[in-house]
Amino acid sequence: MTDATLADFSATTLEGDPQDLSAYDGKVVLVVNTASECGFTPQYEGLEKLWQDYRDEGLVVLGFPCNQFGGQEPGDAAQIGAFCQRNYGVTFPMFDKVDVNGDDAHPLFQWLRQEKGGLLGSKIKWNFTKFLIGRDGKVIDRYAPTAKPESLTGDIEKALATT
Repeated sequence: MTDATLADFSATTLEGDPQDLSAYDGKVVLVVNTASECGFTPQYEGLEKLWQDYRDEGLVVLGFPCNQFGGQEPGDAAQIGAFCQRNYGVTFPMFDKVDVNGDDAHPLFQWLRQEKGGLLGSKIKWNFTKFLIGRDGKVIDRYAPTAKPESLTGDIEKALATT
């Protein structure tokens, strides 16, 4: 699968619509597995700021709620969307709840884990693990849940400068 790019995958939006990720061809994309009841949940604010600050330059933030870590995303799509909007003003694209590890892991996350392993090998350790994808659709880097969104600005700016 190493020849794959982001454009080879699709996902379901929080509204229930299928979305080919090829829609983000030529963009720099930050993929994040999210949760509403996690200690890292306030990162939604920083992710939204990145989206607002850099979207006109070609950045897209994609949020993928996940309930695999401590049951910290128990809600349905409507509850997740309302929570994100109400508490953090999230306007970046959000997708339906997915698994990121195990046999039922979404194919996108299977690919992301294969492309960039972490401290636990390819397994994702917790909510708010982040993957930066370049304009060419290839994974540039992986960031731990503890990495605050604002700490990624240098890498994002570098990726945005690449044509």
